[in-house]
Amino acid sequence: MNDEKSTSGDRPEDPLADWLRQLGLGGGGELDLPAMLSQLQQAMSVMAPGANSGELDWTQARHAVRQVVASLGTDRTMDAQDQRLVADADRLAVLWLDPNVDFTAPVSTPQAWSRAEWVEQTMDSWQEIVAPVISRLANALADSFSSQFSGAQDMPADFAHFAKLLTPMLRGAAGQLYAMQLSQAIGRTASQVVSGSELGLQVLPRAQVVLLPTNVAAFAAGLGVSAEDVRLYLAVRENARQRLFGQVGWLGPQLLALVEHYAREITIDVSALTDAIDAEDVHSMSPERLSQLSEQLQGRLFMPIQTKEQLEIIGRLETLIALVEGWVDEVTSTTLGKWMPQAAPLLDEAIRRRRATDNPGQQLFSALLGMDLRPRRVRDAANLWAALTRDRGVSGRDAVWAHPDLMPTADDLDDPLRVLDEQPSSANDDLDIALAELLAQAERERRDLGGDQPKE
Repeated sequence: MNDEKSTSGDRPEDPLADWLRQLGLGGGGELDLPAMLSQLQQAMSVMAPGANSGELDWTQARHAVRQVVASLGTDRTMDAQDQRLVADADRLAVLWLDPNVDFTAPVSTPQAWSRAEWVEQTMDSWQEIVAPVISRLANALADSFSSQFSGAQDMPADFAHFAKLLTPMLRGAAGQLYAMQLSQAIGRTASQVVSGSELGLQVLPRAQVVLLPTNVAAFAAGLGVSAEDVRLYLAVRENARQRLFGQVGWLGPQLLALVEHYAREITIDVSALTDAIDAEDVHSMSPERLSQLSEQLQGRLFMPIQTKEQLEIIGRLETLIALVEGWVDEVTSTTLGKWMPQAAPLLDEAIRRRRATDNPGQQLFSALLGMDLRPRRVRDAANLWAALTRDRGVSGRDAVWAHPDLMPTADDLDDPLRVLDEQPSSANDDLDIALAELLAQAERERRDLGGDQPKE
């Protein structure tokens, strides 16, 4: 059977030509590469402008997220009354927090935002985070199809033109495949977050207290606490968080850098891609088909097994977010224990339940990055910060944020005494004493040289 001929002109079978004909690109007779190239160009023309660059059209992405937000319930425009209520809550939060926090309040005007406004203001941050994912997906998609040609014999001379056209088209499709996943994840998050940076990351363009009244009302339902107390409680939490992000310059960038680093290490599940995308999709990548494929790939894009490096990054990120949120918990509890003794404990418990069962950040990172981010140690971190407050006072506790190297580790959350035993405040006192002695000695020497003698 080795001498078996094809039925078309007794030519030797051409695996590449046969594969392309299966796609419907070569017709039933002679392979016509110019016609095939024309078909591919037509397919590319229906994709979003710039899609063949392997990047996401972020204008379209914003629009898609807004559509998801609109589908999840009424998203009314904030009015002057909403702004006044948030401003009043923040004004009181500033007065109450000042004695309990060593960081100054943000100077930006507090705002009440709709869900759509939160999307618009945070999309630049999401763009930085997911750009590496789209790049990895683009490479995996292009490589998975290119590998199908690697064993082809007697490749036509014009195939180089085909390869150059096919690869960028597939790379461009990657961004659109990811677009639905992105829009669904961010849209759902926008319908849940009660404040600008509730996720524990600084996704806002500046340090600013922001509440989302529509989501705040949903959070408050059934808690048995007045709307005013809920708003004030959340304003205190967000003001404390924004003081931290605003005054600790390394913190926000460090958190985002860890997320981006994880994203760069993502491995795409190529088998999920090839299972979802058949050969016919190569020349029929219309926006509708891409949307269908994206829905099929929900939750299947990423390899289920994470690398050792990714697990290390997740550990560091979980610890740092736990330290941020634990600090916010401690500061809020200390501040409101005096002013809201009845409502504050109820709201503390509501936040803990929300964190454990309906955490918007956890859902977002799972959908966008395949990251199982569960900062379980928040309560341990809050206990550690409380111990530091008792041991060193507010200024000594907050001085720990001065440099990343001073931050408690995961081991410190297991054994807070490790941190308390360091006693940096004593070391600072010794330095102050030594410096005072040096200054006193210099002053005595100056006087001995006649520095205080009156001029004639």
